[in-house]
Amino acid sequence: MVFNFLKGQFIDVIEWLDDSRDTLVYRFERYGNNIMMGAKLTVREGQAAVFIHEGQMADIFGPGLYELETNNMPIMTALQHWSHGFDSPFKSEIYFVNTRRFPGLKWGTQNPIMLRDPEFGALRLRAFGSYTIRVTDPGKFMTEIVGTDGEFTEDEISGQIRNIVVQKVSQALAASGIPALDMAANTHDLSNIVGQAIEPTLTDYGLSMPELYIENISLPPEVEKVLDQRSSMGIVGDLNKYTQFSAAQAMQTAASASGDSAMGAGLGMGMGMGMAQTMANAMSGNTQQPSAQPAAAAPPPPPPAAAAWHVAKNGQTTGPFGDAELRQMMGQGEFGRESLVWTAGQDGWKKAAEVPGLASLFASMPPPPPPVG
Repeated sequence: MVFNFLKGQFIDVIEWLDDSRDTLVYRFERYGNNIMMGAKLTVREGQAAVFIHEGQMADIFGPGLYELETNNMPIMTALQHWSHGFDSPFKSEIYFVNTRRFPGLKWGTQNPIMLRDPEFGALRLRAFGSYTIRVTDPGKFMTEIVGTDGEFTEDEISGQIRNIVVQKVSQALAASGIPALDMAANTHDLSNIVGQAIEPTLTDYGLSMPELYIENISLPPEVEKVLDQRSSMGIVGDLNKYTQFSAAQAMQTAASASGDSAMGAGLGMGMGMGMAQTMANAMSGNTQQPSAQPAAAAPPPPPPAAAAWHVAKNGQTTGPFGDAELRQMMGQGEFGRESLVWTAGQDGWKKAAEVPGLASLFASMPPPPPPVG
């Protein structure tokens, strides 16, 4: 019973069931790190087990099932000066290192990247993307990065790697010579360049970067606004044809308007044609200074459209009629001074004789005959 109790104080099954998504290194501890010779060590796929003895790197085990003994722990045997067949418990720290890929880590430039663009000159760019890391050398990773951290997560290393990525991206973009407008089509090549530049540094850490993506390269907002305006001018194309199109639209608007609205549309059409012609001259390189001769006078605006009249008779409305039609109706006795009329802008129905706009119709018409007797 006493022997079984003492034996239970030593580790005889060593394994790590990773239930997290971000743990890179986990330290296995129990009963003061006392391990029984012959204990079972289970290292699953995507793991490595690193033994640390008195602060020194000892044996490293890849995926598999092991029975710990002197013939499969050569470094520990040498450090402990064990003789063959040593069968006593020993003390060691065991770290499980996660060697699977850790994808979807983000990077981005906090400050703009300054570069000299062949088309725009000095320019500021921002970029962001994602990357994947993987532990390829557990021993070196433990020595250079982890140390004695009992539970080392990706957050503890992602910040440092992010700074390396941003530095290499800045150097790659500045030295690429690719115009800013063409960088979006070359993000794959730029990613490969950055990945190759980062690889030596990560190798020193026992890491690799299987994937690196530049997802976006953006210009400052003010530059994007100017580019949008430039694109708009490119879409316009032939400014002479655009001028003709604008004039035709203005004439159509003027034809559908009435009264003062038609006059305003005519003025707007004239101003629009003038502005379009000025733009056409500027784009075609015509920078000739105006001559000293006075400019030709602008054509007068089109006359206002004739009023259209509605006539109410016997509770029904007819029309609209023009002045000529009303004059013809007067000759037929169907329209007179007492007829009720209405036109756009008039306040309600009024007798024709009370409407100033119809005064000319009744100027040559004799008044009604005097009463009989």
